[in-house]
Amino acid sequence: MTADEELAERLGRSIVLVGLMGSGKSCVGRRLAARLKVAFIDSDAEFEAAAGCTISDYFARFGEPSFRDGERKVIARLMEGEPKVLATGGGAFVDPETRARIKDEAISVWIRADLDLLVKRTSGRDHRPLLKTGDPREILARLMEARYPLYAEADIVVDTTDEPPEVTVAKIIDQLAILSEPKA
Repeated sequence: MTADEELAERLGRSIVLVGLMGSGKSCVGRRLAARLKVAFIDSDAEFEAAAGCTISDYFARFGEPSFRDGERKVIARLMEGEPKVLATGGGAFVDPETRARIKDEAISVWIRADLDLLVKRTSGRDHRPLLKTGDPREILARLMEARYPLYAEADIVVDTTDEPPEVTVAKIIDQLAILSEPKA
């Protein structure tokens, strides 16, 4: 058993990645799960599978409140079972019920990125419904202002920059190791 697998076993809980779109939750999450030898699940992909359409299409048809309700249900279902790495949509942790469930049942990790990086990573992609309504930089800045205080409630905060995802994964592993140390 590797040190990373032992860490996952000691933690005994799912790890839920939170943060704004473009922060790298899915990319980092896949690599983190591989290192810990646990399953990786992307809540957005699971929502789309359950809804039978893309999140953009769902937003257009039913609106954001209906999407958030569905997202809450999908995440509650995904939190069940064996420990895993779960990447959530950018607004999931903002929902009080979802945030409380994550805090009670998992270890939350906020992958924090600055505005320039988020703009760079989300530009040219049209699958993000919240960015279709105006200037993406302004929208992301508003989302940062509204959501960063809530993301700050995460158990672990890891800053990501324009570096290979493995660097962010290593930062998360280091913080998880500290979190798993016996309390004196």
